Amino acid sequence: MAGLSRRTLARRLESLDDFAKPAAELEQYLTPPELAAHLCHLARLQGDLERQVIDLGTGTGMLAIGASLSGAERVAGIDVDDGALAVARRNERTAVAADDCEHALEWLRGDVTRHPFSRTDATVLSNPPFGAQRGNRHADRRFLETASEIAAVSYTIHNEGSQEFVESFASDAGGDVTHAFRAEFPLPNRFDFHTEAQATLAAEAFRIEWSGRPP
Repeated sequence: MAGLSRRTLARRLESLDDFAKPAAELEQYLTPPELAAHLCHLARLQGDLERQVIDLGTGTGMLAIGASLSGAERVAGIDVDDGALAVARRNERTAVAADDCEHALEWLRGDVTRHPFSRTDATVLSNPPFGAQRGNRHADRRFLETASEIAAVSYTIHNEGSQEFVESFASDAGGDVTHAFRAEFPLPNRFDFHTEAQATLAAEAFRIEWSGRPP
């Protein structure tokens, strides 16, 4: 299936619903449609959507649905939150209703650190928690660890200033950062500790090729 153009994909993803009841402890923020479209478009250009795609911490399904609309034939989204998965399923119906092609998406409830996947040589997409909340420190590292276990290649979004950490982790795990770029991540006022109507967080996104952990 031919994927949508990046601009068309971003417009389609803008119609997807946000979290119904976002949880601060899970750092549940909607992945920006423009950023999701950028990652999925890059993955398509790189030929990375021709294999199984797994969206770790799928949330509302933004990246999983974006990958499917971009041409991926096998997509799975996993998340620990039942409420988020309910939104993802609803968003899938919205996306499929606007498209004439068949889409095979699977939604799984589970912790990405205790995932059901074996070494699959998949393409992993992920917008992990940045680790800003108490008790959630290094949450993005745990997502990278899972990606290194199951993926041939992964795309992941992190807080600004993470490039040295991501490159170091990838190198230690037998991986290589092939693409890195900055992105804007809008944060709406949704939790009690937010003081502004909306803030824009500087983020960084990476493509990593995994060749397996060194002996």
